[in-house]
Amino acid sequence: QVQLVESGGGLVQAGGSLRLSCAASERTSSGSAMGWFRQAPGKEREFVATMTRSGLVTYYADSVKGRFTISRDNAKNSVYLQMNSLQPEDTAVYYCAAGPAPSQTMSNYLYWGQGTQVTVSS
Repeated sequence: QVQLVESGGGLVQAGGSLRLSCAASERTSSGSAMGWFRQAPGKEREFVATMTRSGLVTYYADSVKGRFTISRDNAKNSVYLQMNSLQPEDTAVYYCAAGPAPSQTMSNYLYWGQGTQVTVSS
């Protein structure tokens, strides 16, 4: 059973930056994609970004394009989310996920982290 552990969340002012990290307990399948989702209070969990193991394919939600960057270090079984120009609407619990292929659909991911809180103050 692969375990994913997120870190790097916190409180930041609008316009600021945070970098989230997600470490997997072991290497996922060779074709594994890793991604980020988020869930704001009272809202459904939504897709943020995902990328293939090679890093050649990435997808972003329209709401974060140009502000967030997903990256990964396969040697460390880790994925990162650099978040710049943060806005109060980015406030949410951010979840890391791993699955067989990059997808914007939650059900396509096999493993999930416990989440890390990101709060952006205005």
